[in-house]
Amino acid sequence: MRGDFYKQLTNDLETARAEGLFKEERIITSAQQADITVADGSHVINFCANNYLGLANHPELINAAKAGMDSHGFGMASVRFICGTQDSHKALGAKAGKLPRHGRCDSVFLLFRR
Repeated sequence: MRGDFYKQLTNDLETARAEGLFKEERIITSAQQADITVADGSHVINFCANNYLGLANHPELINAAKAGMDSHGFGMASVRFICGTQDSHKALGAKAGKLPRHGRCDSVFLLFRR
């Protein structure tokens, strides 16, 4: 049965390639921006990134990320409610709470999955 599954999977992949429906991975060798370089050295326009504001490679954000990693490491290793909330989370919430229409209260950043 296992062999039948792999045979069917192989056939499905071959069909997808033959019909031009197979998505090949594009290796990007430059920073995410409007103009990117791919593995073969080609320069292409990137129409599919979510980097609308050009922040993915903004020098100030890169430097801030480096400073954050130097002081706090590379992430929490778990969710805030298990490991604790870092001071950087509280500082971000306090700053966001001072944005227009938020009054004086802290903001809480949560991610929800549907």
